[in-house]
Amino acid sequence: MSQPTDSPSQHDLSTNLNIERDLEINVSLGDRGYPIVISSGKWFDVVAKIRSAIPDLTHALIVGDESITETWVAPIVLELRQTARCDFFEVESGEPSKSIEMIGKLWEWMHTCGTDRQSVLIAIGGGVIGDLAGFAAAAYARGIRLVQLPTTLLAQVDSSVGGKTGINLTSGKNMVGAFWQPSLVVIDTDTLSTLPPRTYLSGLAEVIKYGVIEDAAFFEWLEANAAALVVRDPKAIRHAVATSCRIKADVVANDERETSGRRAILNYGHTFAHAIEATAGYGAFLHGEAVAIGMEMAARLASAMGLIDRQFVQRQRKLIESCSLPIAWFDADPEAMIAAMRTDKKVSHAQLRFVLPNRIGHIEMIVCNDTAAIADAIRGRQ
Repeated sequence: MSQPTDSPSQHDLSTNLNIERDLEINVSLGDRGYPIVISSGKWFDVVAKIRSAIPDLTHALIVGDESITETWVAPIVLELRQTARCDFFEVESGEPSKSIEMIGKLWEWMHTCGTDRQSVLIAIGGGVIGDLAGFAAAAYARGIRLVQLPTTLLAQVDSSVGGKTGINLTSGKNMVGAFWQPSLVVIDTDTLSTLPPRTYLSGLAEVIKYGVIEDAAFFEWLEANAAALVVRDPKAIRHAVATSCRIKADVVANDERETSGRRAILNYGHTFAHAIEATAGYGAFLHGEAVAIGMEMAARLASAMGLIDRQFVQRQRKLIESCSLPIAWFDADPEAMIAAMRTDKKVSHAQLRFVLPNRIGHIEMIVCNDTAAIADAIRGRQ
């Protein structure tokens, strides 16, 4: 389904772009296209970047995570208020905020603020904020402009790019939402410096995913540089974020709404991960932790089906563990997880479908209704 896109030399830290310079990656979607601007230590320039991309900005609606109000949100609010009307909505941290109740509160607030189709919603925070605010922007007045300012690693490399927005139902993750592309994504890798260790490390699961699904050379680079990423080496982070965004931008440009199957590769490990989150209760695992365990389960299923050998499973497991991520959920209930999988968006005609690898850098969409094999993959490390 996919082929490696970069040569090994592109994954040499010594040739990495200067972290003092902005890097721009374009998501090519015609009139819905937009830039991803990657900076380091330039948070004070964010408003200028927004104004450059949206020169007619007169009303900004900022939705931010309460845990970063003082550090990253307040400076943006204060600067915007100097030249535009700016309203701020603070959201409680954590996956439970991606709820029907919270999206209702957000829409009511937007209405109270006098939001119209010229307003711009600016999401500042991690994946929860981006998904929630993005859905609010997609639906209010049938769509207003959106800017993503992701401040977690997971959001920077994955959820802020590509236009997927949504909220959770109690019975399933991201089951209600919309495709709504932002007008701009601005990433400043310095925001990762204030993340709690667990939150930061969670994002590395999505980084590993890109190596498995699309870029064998990047996977090798991750194996060699896992220790640097764990300690938040600025150069390593910059390279991992830029490479991940390039891969996702390419995938999204080729299959914006998951119609060709190309975009489905981004769901590697996620069928298991979403079932983990649904059955454990939202908030028990961070999303990246569930994805790490989900990739381990997916690799075991692929091995049982003869798609990959044990060396693949061992290499992936070693990399996940090197990034201080979990590979098992010892309290997993296979029957409950399989029931949750049957509500997954990838189910087609009652057939369970999984994104599974057949080598590093290449995956396939596979139908598997062998519940015994799926249960064994779930139980593998119990």
